[in-house]
Amino acid sequence: MARSNGNGWWKWLVILLLLGGAGYAGWQYWQKPGEKAPEHRTATVARGDLTQSVTASGQLNPVLNVQVGSQISGMIQKLYVDFNSSVTQGQIIAEIDAATYRANVNQSEGELANAQAGLELAQVEARRARELTESKLLPASDYDKAVASLHQAEAQVKIRAAALEKARVDLSRCTIYAPTNGMVISRSVDVGQTVAASLSAPTLFIIATDLRRMQIDAMVSEADIGGVELAQAVNFTVDAFPSRMFQGQVTQVRNSPATNQNVVTYDTVVAVENRDLKLKPGMTANVSITIAEREGVLKIPNAALRFRPADAADPKGGPAGGGRSAAGGDIVAVSAFDGAFLDRIGVVKFDF
Repeated sequence: MARSNGNGWWKWLVILLLLGGAGYAGWQYWQKPGEKAPEHRTATVARGDLTQSVTASGQLNPVLNVQVGSQISGMIQKLYVDFNSSVTQGQIIAEIDAATYRANVNQSEGELANAQAGLELAQVEARRARELTESKLLPASDYDKAVASLHQAEAQVKIRAAALEKARVDLSRCTIYAPTNGMVISRSVDVGQTVAASLSAPTLFIIATDLRRMQIDAMVSEADIGGVELAQAVNFTVDAFPSRMFQGQVTQVRNSPATNQNVVTYDTVVAVENRDLKLKPGMTANVSITIAEREGVLKIPNAALRFRPADAADPKGGPAGGGRSAAGGDIVAVSAFDGAFLDRIGVVKFDF
């Protein structure tokens, strides 16, 4: 009887172990996520227009900025223009206190008059010396000395005349004139301020010649500059008018490189019409340069040409691709087309 009870105990232990293993296997099965079946999107092949463009950013600037400075030092006495003032060529825009320079002119005039009087005396003495020498009443050496004094007096007159001319030029520079037609976009001085021109000419105003015509200095990277050419159409936006698209045209691709954070860029100049004066100097423009266009061609999404099979193992040891496109989106099912067929039907492929 005792042996029969022992056999029943082992039987129930085996049954419990089997049930526990089956339960654990079922738990593991339900906890493991099922592989998601590949998802597909379909797209209709249609005709349309394709555009390839290069994007860049740049700054809006007037076509020509003229910096108006001062060649003399002094205190600003009067200002005749302010920010946004329209000016014409030759218009008086500022005056520097001219008291010191008028005094220099008066002094130079007096020195010139004195030199001219000395010249007259030297001429008289030279004439008398010549007459006495001809009469044998004066040694030749004294005559030579009189002639040399005459030449010195003539030179002094020329020096004083030049000094007077310089003083008059400095006096005339006390009045600042507009060098061109345009609009004042910057004023750097106020009345009563002293400007010093000892080392370099200080900038008083910046005048933009014509704000109805502007340009964008777009910095295009070296990877894209090969497709940029003159006269290509340009579309751009500015932050001030995000919903408005402006147009321009490439007028120059400069060969001078610029390096910013190890990226080589080239300055591409874009001409812009600004008839309504909405665009202002210094605005940042987001530029799109059209480098290629095709009209009426067959189009398919670019993702359809980038398929990675579901059984392709991840090179990093991860799970399989799962039927995803290289761009990360779902696969577009256009299996009937291959590269040669696309070339025959004239499809132009661009990266989007």
